[in-house]
Amino acid sequence: MKIHIITIFPESFGAYLDSSVIWRAKKNWLIEINLYKLNDFSKDKFKHVDDKAFWTHWQVISPEPLDKAINYIFDKLWKRIPVIYMSPSWKVLSDTKVQIFSKKLYEFIIICWHYEWIDQRIIDLYVDYEVSIWKYVLTSWELASMVLIDALARYIPWVLWNPLSLEEESFSLKLNGKKEFPHYTRPRNFRWLEVPDVLVSWNHKEIDEWKKNNLK
Repeated sequence: MKIHIITIFPESFGAYLDSSVIWRAKKNWLIEINLYKLNDFSKDKFKHVDDKAFWTHWQVISPEPLDKAINYIFDKLWKRIPVIYMSPSWKVLSDTKVQIFSKKLYEFIIICWHYEWIDQRIIDLYVDYEVSIWKYVLTSWELASMVLIDALARYIPWVLWNPLSLEEESFSLKLNGKKEFPHYTRPRNFRWLEVPDVLVSWNHKEIDEWKKNNLK
């Protein structure tokens, strides 16, 4: 999977992209992430990329630098690729959508931004998918894009140590979209709370029944 991220603050991705599962995926060439600083595409001598929206009191990302950044990537690749806009428009991400995206999208652009919106004309011209991580507004949509990347990466073959872990986890088809059952580990007794007897019984039929009855 190849991801191109347009952002005002590429440095905000540093620690996240260089640690844990994403770092291992990058190291093994399972995922490639390219960062583009939006200010580099501004004609303004101070590299501004925003302006006051008409008839409102807030700032909006201007269309010109975003247009240049998107077309720079298209030209670099010699092709047009899907564009995702991290949006507060309430088209909320779900595990089902993540799975669809992971199968459908191999190379794509993510637009990150600050404030609440970008100029609508960029959405009309280029955006294929608007994605929200929930019904609230952020000041840093880099955070939202990291959530999307993390969710997608888990469905890339060989990114997780044990691919079978995807089969029985919260919101999976095997669990009928429900949240997982409780989990326990050693010690069996902790602060007077015991691991349920059935989980140490080795009776697979009863354990499966316990799991089914304890879905949330």
